[in-house]
Amino acid sequence: MNIAVLEPLGIPAEDLKRRIVNKIGEGHQLVLYPDRKEDVETLVARSQGADTVVLSNIPYRREVMERCPDLKRICVAFTGMDHIDLEYCAERGIEVKNCAGYSTVAVADLVFGLVLSLARNIPACNVVCREQGTKAGLVGFELAGKKFGILGLGAIGKRVADIANAFGCEVYAHTRTPKPYPGVTLVTKDELFSQCDIVSLHTPLNSETRGLVGKHELQLMKPNALLINTARGGVVDTESLVEALREKKIAGAGIDVFDMEPPIPADYPLAHLPNTVVTPHVAFATLQAFEKRADIIAENLSRW
Repeated sequence: MNIAVLEPLGIPAEDLKRRIVNKIGEGHQLVLYPDRKEDVETLVARSQGADTVVLSNIPYRREVMERCPDLKRICVAFTGMDHIDLEYCAERGIEVKNCAGYSTVAVADLVFGLVLSLARNIPACNVVCREQGTKAGLVGFELAGKKFGILGLGAIGKRVADIANAFGCEVYAHTRTPKPYPGVTLVTKDELFSQCDIVSLHTPLNSETRGLVGKHELQLMKPNALLINTARGGVVDTESLVEALREKKIAGAGIDVFDMEPPIPADYPLAHLPNTVVTPHVAFATLQAFEKRADIIAENLSRW
């Protein structure tokens, strides 16, 4: 194979190369680019001549692939693939594999980092403590006994459910393919949003889920409820969420993903509300997750 890794992938290049070569053997051309570029001309230049490319969440569209006649395979070093022109790949017979599972632990960890930050007012407590303040107005709540809702019960949703149960929550879920899971009560989407104190989103972004959480769902939520989004920004209607937070129709939101990739603009509304905790699409990003991802990349290349 002639393989082009179009961007750094979180571990040293030599480590990534070693993992790939150990899996697929010598005799392949392997180029690892040292920086991330998203413009079309650079992507074309880096992809031309390669039959296999590896990239994470760089948008990879028809206008790039049309100019890369040798391209046969795309290894997406990411779970979601909504940034890949899959329709064009199907037209041309380009095989696409993702790296599902590498970030399950990492994402679930951040879910509860966001939940606890909101429930215990950790960011605000950090500020007032450094300014010689007290806990006045910052008394939070415990997770035990709260109704914890999960939208999407895949691998990450199940791990979140396990952790929520360990905290002593009552755990509910809504999923497109309902199957029993220990410690989880399956409910309708409206029941999930109307009954739960915390709702955590774990669905992919596609034509069916874009805007899945909008004004209707947010109006169903309790005024003391929290929304957590570590899935995809497009799953939530941003304008409706901003309105719900400003008017205190819900108590708060923990947001790791937006309707654009960070950096977000300085005037981005969600970053300036007192009842939000925002992180720059970092849920998947731990050293251990990157190492797992490198091994999955190597396995995908080996299978090809």
